[in-house]
Amino acid sequence: FGSRLPFGSGLNAAHRGTQSLARMGIGRDSRHKHYKTGGRSKTSIKKRKYEMGRPATPCKLGAKRVRSVRCRGGNMKYRALRLDAGNYAWGSENVTKKVRILDVVYNSTSNELVRTKTLLKNTVVQIDAHPFMQFYQKKYGQDLGKKKKGAAGEKTEKEEVKVSRHVLYKQKARAARQKLDSLLEEQFQSGRLLACIASRPGQCGRADGYVLEGEELAFYKKKLEKKKKN
Repeated sequence: FGSRLPFGSGLNAAHRGTQSLARMGIGRDSRHKHYKTGGRSKTSIKKRKYEMGRPATPCKLGAKRVRSVRCRGGNMKYRALRLDAGNYAWGSENVTKKVRILDVVYNSTSNELVRTKTLLKNTVVQIDAHPFMQFYQKKYGQDLGKKKKGAAGEKTEKEEVKVSRHVLYKQKARAARQKLDSLLEEQFQSGRLLACIASRPGQCGRADGYVLEGEELAFYKKKLEKKKKN
């Protein structure tokens, strides 16, 4: 019955519409693109499975929510939809800790990604400094969270934490050789550190990275100050 209807009838038009919708999808091929001169290439082959793309699902800051995606060859990708923690390395001290991600502060791509608290690779975030402060106190015997006071204040702190003379000697020897960056020290007093995400949350389901220090920290500090003024 459908085949006897004229070509321009409503039934055939609807059928063609559903067919075109079924063929639509995200493709990563380059056959459909124009040449530099503006010409079009004749598409001699159909879309291929290996050229398939998937819709973007940006990871936001929130309680952990990760979905697994089966890929070509039976491989798996882990699509993070929400994350609130990750492993962050403090390079100069050669230590890594699992810490909470507190806020998204800078993204070179767009301020919209900062406003929506989207976690992407190379996003600058604020992380909880306390796990690193505990490590530093154990290694050097210095509390980075408190502002420096007189000698009397130091004595009372030492009396609170009971350690052997051998450990005290080791801590003093380490502290004598140690010089902490002034910008990092300021951040420790506020309890928050600036860090950069090095992993890809949409591919591996993790938001791991490293603590910013040195020239890189100074660079991003300037960027943030400039952003505040504007």
